[in-house]
Amino acid sequence: MLKKIEKLYRIGEVMEYASISRQTIHNYTVWGLITEARRTQGNHRLYNESVFERLAMIQEMKNKYTLAEIKEKFDAEAAKSRSNVPAE
Repeated sequence: MLKKIEKLYRIGEVMEYASISRQTIHNYTVWGLITEARRTQGNHRLYNESVFERLAMIQEMKNKYTLAEIKEKFDAEAAKSRSNVPAE
């Protein structure tokens, strides 16, 4: 069976594809709105495909909510997902 190779994106690629600044990506990471999938040996952040969907959600939500409110909503959603996971 072939192992699926996950495409990871450096911050510059995320900036280019999502049309947002390095500082915005950094701020969202610090706020916990997005998370890196991994880091390189040089400690550079790498993001997976899901970051683009998350960034689109943030951009849409910014029209109605502050970043703090968006973080609360994401945290509540994550907590709900964790509580719905059956115990092993």
